[in-house]
Amino acid sequence: MERLFDQQFYVEEWAALTAWISANAVALSIATVGQVLVIGLAWLAARAVSPRVRRLTAGVAPGRLEPQRGRTARAFSPLTLPILWLLLLWLAVLLATGAGLPFQLMKLVTSLLTAWVVIRLVSGLLRDPVWSRFVAIVVWVIAALSILDLLAPTMAVMDSVALTLGGLRISVLTVVKAVLSLALLLWIATLAGRVLERRVTAATNLTPSLKVLITNLLKIVLTIMAIVIALRVVGIDLTAFAVLTGAIGVGIGFGLQKMVSNFVSGITILLDKSIKPGDVLVVGDSYGRVQSLGARYVSVITRDGVEHLIPNEELVTQQVINWSYSSDNIRLKVPVGIAYDADVRRAIQLCVEAAAKVERVLKLPAPVCIVKGFGAAAVELELRFWIHDPMNGVSNVKSDVLLHVWDSFHAHKIEFPYPQHDVHVREPVEVRLRTGDAGEPQA
Repeated sequence: MERLFDQQFYVEEWAALTAWISANAVALSIATVGQVLVIGLAWLAARAVSPRVRRLTAGVAPGRLEPQRGRTARAFSPLTLPILWLLLLWLAVLLATGAGLPFQLMKLVTSLLTAWVVIRLVSGLLRDPVWSRFVAIVVWVIAALSILDLLAPTMAVMDSVALTLGGLRISVLTVVKAVLSLALLLWIATLAGRVLERRVTAATNLTPSLKVLITNLLKIVLTIMAIVIALRVVGIDLTAFAVLTGAIGVGIGFGLQKMVSNFVSGITILLDKSIKPGDVLVVGDSYGRVQSLGARYVSVITRDGVEHLIPNEELVTQQVINWSYSSDNIRLKVPVGIAYDADVRRAIQLCVEAAAKVERVLKLPAPVCIVKGFGAAAVELELRFWIHDPMNGVSNVKSDVLLHVWDSFHAHKIEFPYPQHDVHVREPVEVRLRTGDAGEPQA
């Protein structure tokens, strides 16, 4: 690290660079200019021809291509221009070799372009565009440095820039190796996690909660293994991080306690199987179906399509109504009021018949209707019935039942009550009416 502030270090590096350029650079001559012209003309020719090749490829009917050929055509389509340019350059190199003309610059460009095309084709096998672009750039940079004989000098310069912390030496080269190793191992861990997740999900002898728990634990274990292996690959002793891990533990104890609490609560929920995907929950003002269980939160989707992310800690510490915990059958209660002069027994029968007309209402247990009390303006009834699919909504089935009650009451002359107020006059009140401006007031 001290060499970064040493002027002599930069003088030596500049001298080494100048010497390399003097030994390897191609002098500007007629042959060099000719090679540059050939490279440019090859690029112009490839650019002119590539649109026609793309149109020919796109014009072939998809049904006439086998699936393998179709995927190959789609993979080569974005690389039409580089591939045509590469073919023309290889032809130029062969002609220059046969004629005894200089071809070093053309061969250098051809090697770099070949590496680029091969790397793009291989990285195209990755489905994730971010990973594909990252792999293509990194591998091409390494290949380009190797072709130009700059890989070893570049690694030496990167290794010379280092920071020493006690017995731990961290250089730029170490960081780059760690990042590349970690990226590769994380990608492998992600692929392995997806394969194991499909296997666990397909298992029929595991409950949904246990499947989610196993999947989350596998992802965490694979990620930790990838980080540890990446550190060991670059030669970093994990014992050097003892103080750092202690500080991280203190930070978790104070600043990340909510996150840790949610994580532990999520494991508790999965272990006791109190909540599983598909359950219908009521947590505070949130009502909906459990979409997924995560390490930090539970996703609950309402009937309106709104997705609530409820922290796991709230599901452990607060009262949670799980309508499908042990059974999907739930009983709904619908209040109904009738006028005091109505036939109560007839109204009860009509309410039961109205509930039985709704398809989602269960026949067993059968709907019942009871008298709840005598209100200020109505006889209060309560219609009770059972359904077995609360995940399909509750308000809609209540609405269907009430509509049938409305139709039945009107068909059988059962009146719904209206608010009434009785006014009692304790003392006589004299009322005078005026018949007009000229008339006398009349009592």
